[in-house]
Amino acid sequence: MVPAIRFIKRQMVYVIPTIMLLAALGLRIENPPFLEVFRLKLFDLYNQIHPREHQEVPVATLDLDDETLARTGQWPWPRSKLAEMLARLFNAGAKVVAFDVVFAEPDRTSPKQALSVWLNQPVDNLEDLSPQARAFAKPILENIPDHDDAFANIIGQIRDAAKDIGVIAGVVLTNDGQKSKPVVKAGFAISGDDPRPFLNQFDGAVVNLAAIEEAASGVGSFNHVPETDGIIRRVPTFMRIGEQLYPSLSLEALRVFQGASTYILKNSGANQEENFGESTGMNHIKVGHLEIPVDAGGRFWVHFAKAAPGRVIPLWKVFEDDFDPSLVAGKILFFGTSAAGLKDLRTTPLDSAAAGVDVHVQTVEQILSGHFMERPDWAEGMEIISILVMGFFLILITPRFGALPGASISIGTAIGAAALSWYLYTDKLMLVDPIYPGIAIVAIFLSSSTILYLKTEAEREQVRGAFSQYLSPALVEQLANEPDRLKLGGESRNMTFLFCDVRGFTSISETFKNNPQGLTRLINRFLTPLTDAILARHGTIDKYMGDCIMAFWNAPFDDEQHPEHACESAIVMFEELAELNKVLKAEAEENGTEHKPLNVGVGINTGVCVVGNMGSEQRFDYSVLGDSVNLAARLEGQSKNYGVGIVIGEDTEAVVNDKFATIELDLIAVKGKTEAVRIHTILGREDMLRQQDFQTLKSQHSEMLEAYRHQEWDKARTLVGSCRTADGSFTDLYDMYDERIAFFLENPPDPEWDGVFVAETK
Repeated sequence: MVPAIRFIKRQMVYVIPTIMLLAALGLRIENPPFLEVFRLKLFDLYNQIHPREHQEVPVATLDLDDETLARTGQWPWPRSKLAEMLARLFNAGAKVVAFDVVFAEPDRTSPKQALSVWLNQPVDNLEDLSPQARAFAKPILENIPDHDDAFANIIGQIRDAAKDIGVIAGVVLTNDGQKSKPVVKAGFAISGDDPRPFLNQFDGAVVNLAAIEEAASGVGSFNHVPETDGIIRRVPTFMRIGEQLYPSLSLEALRVFQGASTYILKNSGANQEENFGESTGMNHIKVGHLEIPVDAGGRFWVHFAKAAPGRVIPLWKVFEDDFDPSLVAGKILFFGTSAAGLKDLRTTPLDSAAAGVDVHVQTVEQILSGHFMERPDWAEGMEIISILVMGFFLILITPRFGALPGASISIGTAIGAAALSWYLYTDKLMLVDPIYPGIAIVAIFLSSSTILYLKTEAEREQVRGAFSQYLSPALVEQLANEPDRLKLGGESRNMTFLFCDVRGFTSISETFKNNPQGLTRLINRFLTPLTDAILARHGTIDKYMGDCIMAFWNAPFDDEQHPEHACESAIVMFEELAELNKVLKAEAEENGTEHKPLNVGVGINTGVCVVGNMGSEQRFDYSVLGDSVNLAARLEGQSKNYGVGIVIGEDTEAVVNDKFATIELDLIAVKGKTEAVRIHTILGREDMLRQQDFQTLKSQHSEMLEAYRHQEWDKARTLVGSCRTADGSFTDLYDMYDERIAFFLENPPDPEWDGVFVAETK
């Protein structure tokens, strides 16, 4: 019996890794969406590290940017202006202009549309108008051409000039109830199996005015279909409504540019295309002399390049008298916008807010330069076979030669897979996933967890014993359950930080120079109630620095109300300090000694920092690091300068201003920082916030700050006096503003002064 048990235990070192390997293979074959996104993120990283180099090919963006809007007026423009733009472009030698915009509605600036607004009734039939209205409208309609007609006419003239120049009208295919269908300008020849089942299907489209689409040389969809994570990596070349195929805006531009009339769609089963008896979708598209590789769904992998000056032409330049025709001569031009207000921004691997039109331009740039990035059909099969071969090899080799050789082989295999993937990407423009060899390695080493289980439990007990004297029980238990946390490093979190320091501590210490034990007892009596106030509101004490307390919220445990808890803690700390001072005063009177009350300053700030284990490999503490922490410390130092107990940062105030009575103190660049921040103070809780006296003070105080920052010194000085009358607790603050105003009256600041006070002290 015992030998059998031993045999089973020995075999588990093979059984468990085999089960994990089969699970990894099954997961890979199933290929759930989260794994696909993970793989795509890796390809994004490749693109970011090694982007495509910009090629000089005849394609560019006509960018309706913010400067163009500032120079020429808001969008949409009158179609007559667009007609003028087309005339300028084609007279300068442009070949194709593709609109990444739909002209679905009549131009509201056209005479008929404008008259309908002015007369408050349709003007389609002049006879229906009153004699006065008819007399007003008729000469306008007879003498001013309709803007839509003018736009369509020039598009038609361009189309008729030559077959390899023209305007491409853009449409949007939708599933939101639209039943309109765009005009089809091209022919289609399908080679092999039917590609329609693999294409994105839509119910209808937002189309252009009929006259515009009829006049256009081509009509293409500018739909971008992002991946499940919202990032554009592949663009559709064809989509469908029912059985009808519709090309993309990019393909239509290329077709007209070459003077071609037909697309050839090559699919599985076509000549020289293997399908092994199955319909597997599209693989190539031919338009003119260009043959474009695509995936089964007709999507083209975009290999993004960084921004290049020659790729973008600000649209305002087209209307300048000195416009250089060489900028557009012989080119495909995509009309689109990068203006943030027009909301045509997309996420790409290189840019979280790229102009949507840039995707079309980069696609055409790749195709014209013959730069095609692919994920080959054989890539998935190769990845699965690699997992299988490598996994079984590691299963056999690791138990025999031990963990260290197995780890070396595993790491070497993973590095080799990554290197091969990188080589195929950079040299062959092929996308092959190296992640799954790593999954096989993880599966092998997960088997070791069974063998190491008892050892791990012993280590947990050792951790509990070693750290129970130094950390809170909750943190000790976390460390026991997650021993990996006993390493250097941290995580980014949005947190709130509090610094509290005793004012005038040096003079207090002097009274205890012959009684250090008494000073220690005083500090302990001071720190204990303030610490309780923090801990009772989910705070974590980071450290004590003599008479100073540093605390933070929202780590190591989540606290969604961390700004409110920090501010409430500060108020309670002052309440506790007031009670302590009463007791200390009574004791001093009883002992016949001088009582020096304890007074503190508190700084609070909210922001992102790194929290975790900081220090060295030999010794580290759980602490925080970041600019937001430093600012909290600086705010505590400013509490004395402004004569208030609590100073909070603007990010904290933005969260708590409806729960606490706060007023703004100043716009200040604290010592050691160049960027200014608004600082505030807290006067009380929500009950004070609702009082009319506080509302009056806050209003007058805000008006005073406004006058001060606009250099209205007399008005500011008057308002300072009003604020003093409204509340007498801010004597130091208003004395400071009186001093500043007096100084600026003698030494006026620069007219461009923004009201920022630069602190010279901490």
